Amino acid sequence: MPTAPEPHERTLAPSPFPGDDGASDPDVRAAMAEFAATSAPADYLRAVATLGGARLLVPVVATATRLGATVGGLSSDKEAEMAVVMLQRADGGRALLCFTGLDALQAWDARARPVPVNLDKVAETAVAEDAVAVLVDVAGPHPVVLEGEVLEALARRQRLIELDDGFGWAVAAHDADVTAVESE
Repeated sequence: MPTAPEPHERTLAPSPFPGDDGASDPDVRAAMAEFAATSAPADYLRAVATLGGARLLVPVVATATRLGATVGGLSSDKEAEMAVVMLQRADGGRALLCFTGLDALQAWDARARPVPVNLDKVAETAVAEDAVAVLVDVAGPHPVVLEGEVLEALARRQRLIELDDGFGWAVAAHDADVTAVESE
């Protein structure tokens, strides 16, 4: 008969992306490449809409919280915490990083550890941390920046969808009294 875990033991939550091998979604990369090639507003919106259904990877890195001295007088980490990565733009605004696949994350920093999330969570975190943008695949192959009204809508768990006559924002029924779609 199995016993209950000891109070000090921790269990891991099941992955929201079972079977994920870290590869990027080819449809997401194709949409981002199309926008990189054209810079057309419709291609940007299509890339954002495609990202909305993808698993993304937010990098976390260890940051020293307490340093110690070694025998030779060098400093070493005694304690460290994991932190999400923010970049600061020249204008002072901060941007949260995320990646479409392990290859893009490792091209940026092979030491970073991936945390799989959806775009809603990335946008919510960015806004909660007072970031002004989300940088997707900053090291390539085709970076995309989410900012302004697009970032705000994503943080409110609105999903950009492509309609026959353009694009619109959808709101899940559990997030509102009625599912609504607004055309752009």
